[in-house]
Amino acid sequence: MAAAVALVAAAALGGLGGVAAAAPDQPRPAPSDPGAPALEPGYGWPLDPPPAVGNPFREPAHRYGPGHRGVDLVGRPGQSVRAAREGTVVFAGPLAGRGVVSVQHDDGLRTTYEPVTAAVAAGAVVRRGEVLGGLEPGHPGCPDPACLHWGVRRGEADYLDPLLLVSPTRLRLLPVPEREPGWPAR
Repeated sequence: MAAAVALVAAAALGGLGGVAAAAPDQPRPAPSDPGAPALEPGYGWPLDPPPAVGNPFREPAHRYGPGHRGVDLVGRPGQSVRAAREGTVVFAGPLAGRGVVSVQHDDGLRTTYEPVTAAVAAGAVVRRGEVLGGLEPGHPGCPDPACLHWGVRRGEADYLDPLLLVSPTRLRLLPVPEREPGWPAR
């Protein structure tokens, strides 16, 4: 039974590459608040409150194939965009006509946020929940006034679904029959 539980847990967590998932209802106080409680490690939502998903992640079939390498989160123009986890800002500025902020995290993942008017600069160390900038309106394909495109990748081209970082993993244990063929008798 213990082996079955371990197998189910390993299979469930395998898609996350060992990344711990954070529950979306965790408190997210502003890091500048000196009385704020310490946040547990992991990832949080880049918009507060946790937003609706306007356009989901669609993994491309190959490196250069069509897909949606992130999620579009419905927000408000000017809304604060926050770091999903502590890390180092590796890029902050315009890219292809849009404001982009990218943060490298100690677990090997890089999160990217766009379109954002950056309030941070490359090289800055940010804490989870710290404001990276303000959400700009006009994200292509967004039917709402503003959507944040939130992307996550491991390495140079291994794009992951960002919702895996903030959605709790549910494990379901299945009953084990009294005795299966090939199992020793009790």
